[in-house]
Amino acid sequence: MNLEGLEMIAVLIVIVLFVKVLEQFGLIEAGLEDTVEDEMEMATVRHRPEALELLEAQSKFTKKELQILYRGFKNECPSGVVNEETFKEIYSQFFPQGDSTTYAHFLFNAFDTDHNGSVSFEDFVMGLSILLRGTVQEKLNWAFNLYDINKDGYITKEEMLDIMKAIYDMMGKCTYPVLKEDTPRQHVETFFQKMDKNKDGVVTIDEFIESCQKDENIMRSMQLFENVI
Repeated sequence: MNLEGLEMIAVLIVIVLFVKVLEQFGLIEAGLEDTVEDEMEMATVRHRPEALELLEAQSKFTKKELQILYRGFKNECPSGVVNEETFKEIYSQFFPQGDSTTYAHFLFNAFDTDHNGSVSFEDFVMGLSILLRGTVQEKLNWAFNLYDINKDGYITKEEMLDIMKAIYDMMGKCTYPVLKEDTPRQHVETFFQKMDKNKDGVVTIDEFIESCQKDENIMRSMQLFENVI
């Protein structure tokens, strides 16, 4: 994978991986049958999610799609929540040639919106709703939150470098040509200069969104998230 490809991955996560994760949770192959059994499962799970009607109103999924999502989520996570170690295990399966631990940690924190150390069904649904069905603005807001590691409302060069290094580590031997040790920093320097419009050393959410919207590759990649399920 070349640097342009890595840049798109850095901003919009890893598109193929999300499809694989959906398959892992059994969400793509599942049918759309609306059964009484589904309603009973929703009522008896150890971690009871919010009412389907409320999740349907808050997300961009239909009731039947939410039932499919829940069935897959329950099969993989009987307790009703996903911890960080499970997240890392899922990523390691799809990137055995690299070390996905750090990137999985950053992505887990982006899904764990209340920062309680676990991702609930509600967290999972709302994250997927944005990534798969959200507007460009919503997707870029989510991506900004991923980069804003300390959640202070700004992206620093160090934060961008941490994410970029995590991506390079995760991709491992898939990059071509073989990358030098200082390649992530060089790439971040170039990418950061494009985004930091006023040269104050940080990237605001407005600068981030404006830069991404002007990038045809990023906008094209966003379309690949649509209609996955």
